[in-house]
Amino acid sequence: MEKEVKIRCIVSTAAACLYGAAAFATSYWDLSGIGKVGLFFIPYYMLLWETGKLLLENIKKRRLFDENLLILIATVGAFLVGRYSEAVGAMLFFQIGKLAEVISVTKTHKSIERFMDIRPQYANLKTGQGERQILSEELQPRQVILIKPGERIPVDAVVTQGTSTVDTKALTGEAIPRTVKIGDKLYSGSINLSGMLEARVSKVAKDSTASRIIDLIANADNRKAESENFAEKFTRYYTPIVILLGILVMILPPMMFQGAEKDVWIYRGLIFWVASCPCGLLISVPLAFLGGIGAASRQGVLIKGSNFLEALAKADTYVFDKTGTLTEGVFQVKEICPWKISPEELLEYTAYGEAYSGHPIAGSLQEAYGRPLDKKRVKSVQEYPSGGVLAVVDGKQVLIGSSKLMNQSGIFYHPVTEVGTAVHVAIDGVYAGYILITDLIREEAPRLLRWLKHRQIEAVMITGDNEIVAEDIAKKLKVDYVYAGLMPSEKVEQVEEFMQSQMEDEKLVFVGDGINDAPVLDRADIGIAMGGLGADAALEAADIILMEDDLSKIINAVRISRGTIRAVKQNFLFAIGMKLLLLLLASFGYVTMKNAILADMVVLLINLLNSFWVLKYPE
Repeated sequence: MEKEVKIRCIVSTAAACLYGAAAFATSYWDLSGIGKVGLFFIPYYMLLWETGKLLLENIKKRRLFDENLLILIATVGAFLVGRYSEAVGAMLFFQIGKLAEVISVTKTHKSIERFMDIRPQYANLKTGQGERQILSEELQPRQVILIKPGERIPVDAVVTQGTSTVDTKALTGEAIPRTVKIGDKLYSGSINLSGMLEARVSKVAKDSTASRIIDLIANADNRKAESENFAEKFTRYYTPIVILLGILVMILPPMMFQGAEKDVWIYRGLIFWVASCPCGLLISVPLAFLGGIGAASRQGVLIKGSNFLEALAKADTYVFDKTGTLTEGVFQVKEICPWKISPEELLEYTAYGEAYSGHPIAGSLQEAYGRPLDKKRVKSVQEYPSGGVLAVVDGKQVLIGSSKLMNQSGIFYHPVTEVGTAVHVAIDGVYAGYILITDLIREEAPRLLRWLKHRQIEAVMITGDNEIVAEDIAKKLKVDYVYAGLMPSEKVEQVEEFMQSQMEDEKLVFVGDGINDAPVLDRADIGIAMGGLGADAALEAADIILMEDDLSKIINAVRISRGTIRAVKQNFLFAIGMKLLLLLLASFGYVTMKNAILADMVVLLINLLNSFWVLKYPE
């Protein structure tokens, strides 16, 4: 792209100089027709080359009707009727406009690339003799690397020695560095700020977080919004129509009005074609979407395509998962309620029964137990899709789960009326009590829900938790609709039911944690995953990814999406309005070819400025 810009600059500058020289020569010397043609044809041919090449490429793709065809037939026609200077001038301004397009797109791409160029080329590999520098692509899992202060982390890894602070702004948009210690994960693209770190490689370079983020941003252009597709379809039908209208401008007035000069109306028809070039419209629409995706990525929000950016602006229903989304997902044991067993024994059996689980609730139980787990005491583990586990601990069958699992297993249990998540336990088929777990509401959740309500956007909460907990959270957050006690498959069914009741243009957003909610994220019109930093399931299933657990990023994403759509609509209406005015003026001879192209350049520049302005000052 950069090479193309340089070539266009050189050709346009050289052609402009030759055009100026030709115009100067013809104003002082009385040249013959052939002499004039020769002087103006050289700069015209230089400018025509690029347009002709693009036109041939489009013909191969069966896309004949576009702005290149319009300018070509208009300027060739101008040459044939002896308007050499205007033909070259029109083609020159057209190429300058094209050059402005290429520069704008290149700069936008480069701004994203600079922001996303976060993969260091080299890494410090620890060896038996010390360390040696190798290419990041050569690193393999389980190798140990050294990360010095000020260096970017080359691949995803786990800290094995040292403590430091790490800047993850390039990935998450979060300006506050986070502290890392032994056992913490490091994500490629982050910057080690203070201490020396040793870390064990967990993923090769191509599978690491930075590489996957860059791939997502790079491929966002492939998913086009309806507005972009409409602009392309519009041009496909618009071009043959204006070609026909231009021909009518040439032939009808001389046929219908006595004294109408053929040459004058032929020239006006050619100006009509030049004035109808839709350059300002074609470039401003995709550039606005590209700018929107780039603006969101700088906020730590990854949007996989302009179609999702456009859909987000239309969303009128937000469905939130509770655990890990509206709440912190960091559980604490609130109360231990044994039944014919001591509290210590109940907690011990529960902690060992959940020894192999990675669920946050299991982590809270193990943390409450507070002692190292001897996993040899656990002989077998069977997990239930409905949420629960059956484990053999010290030769005893320990069933752990919700009241629904107790019902399914035919075990009498003590009903819980207190607010919290009850983890019921049965040992050898006999009820042993329950442990009450609590979760904290995210600090930014109330602000997001107030913001949605203020804009009359419906918010719904779905959860696998019991109704008491769900209603308590909903009451605190003022969520209008709550659906509790849902299995993963039932969450999908519930979202499908919501979508079936929507109007055609309405969109539903599902917000989940990206780990347990992949099926629902995939089914919704727009799936937003929280905490995408290091969450492979989020990067695969979601359409929009919040790189850190911050719900307020959704507000930024919606503002950017609406700003983008507003810019696209304004650009479209302005471009069409100006085009109709120019066509009317061209039909009556009030503008020249050069004026028509110059006006189109002005429209293009105003549209580009409007796109960037709206994105900088969203609603």
